[in-house]
This record gives sequence, structure tokens and C-alpha cells, in this order.
Amino acid sequence: MALSSFQPSLEGEARLLLLIEAFSRRTKVLEGRTKLAKLDFLLRYPTYYERALRIRRPELADSAPVTEPDVESRMVRYRFGPWDPAYFALLGRLVGKGLVRPVPYARGLGYRATQSGRSMAAALRDEPAWVETAGRIELLRRHFDLTGATLKKFIYDNFPEVTQAKWGQSL
Repeated sequence: MALSSFQPSLEGEARLLLLIEAFSRRTKVLEGRTKLAKLDFLLRYPTYYERALRIRRPELADSAPVTEPDVESRMVRYRFGPWDPAYFALLGRLVGKGLVRPVPYARGLGYRATQSGRSMAAALRDEPAWVETAGRIELLRRHFDLTGATLKKFIYDNFPEVTQAKWGQSL
């Protein structure tokens, strides 16, 4: 799959906004693109989400079945695991629309939803098309609020078929 097929979409913007808002509540910041990409990987691929939940919180796995198929927009294997080349454009669009702002933190640049972004995320969570996704994000926030490096290691340790793919290979 050519990298030109990885175009930013409104669905991608909404998904990232929901993730950033959930992980940047109160004084928190979603710490970096690596963490964002790994959380987004679990969100976009319900099969891996369910496996991750079974590994990390087996008692919750059966209580949170996923009925949605994997999203149509694929990720690629990159240097640090799953990645979407559209992230830069998606983040730029969210920042440009005033929904997200970049925030420096101890190890780099993180992201925080603005008040407008929080309002938009709240409206999205109420939309029937986003209810299941929003629920999965809440479980990710409660049980996978780890550093980007820790999430990367978790994926490397538990999903070898993802990390053994060749660089640039569609997942």
C-alpha cells in the first residue's frame, strides 16, 4: 500500500480528538506521538484491543466485547511499531481548528484538548456511531495509561506478528 493512500480524514480527526481528550483531562497531557500511535493502534484494531485486555485485565475481557470490525484505514509497521503517516496532518488539523494544543512535557511534546476540543469530544461521545469507540477509549484510559515506551514494549512483547512485519508494510 502506497504511503499516499494514508490521507487524513474526519474520522481520523474525531478518533484522535477522543483519545487526546480522554488522556488529557484535568492537568494531564497525552505524552507524545508514540503513546498516541500505540493507543490508536489498539483502538483501530479491535482484535488486538481484545487480546491486550485479556493479557492486562483478563477479568474485564469478556465484559467488553467489541462488535465493530477493524477500521478500514490501515496502519503501517514503522520504526517503533504501528504508525499512520497521516498523524502529522491529523494533529496539524486538530491544532489548526483550535481543538488540541501541543504542550511541552518532561520528555518532549504532548497534546491536550482545548475547551472547544473537550466540548466537541463530549458531543462525539453522545453520537451513536462513536459510543462503542468512546467506551473502548475509557477502558484504555483506565488500564493502558502507560508511557509510550511501555506501550511499545507491550506491543512488541505480545503481538510479534505486528512487530515482525517489514518497515512500511501495511498492518
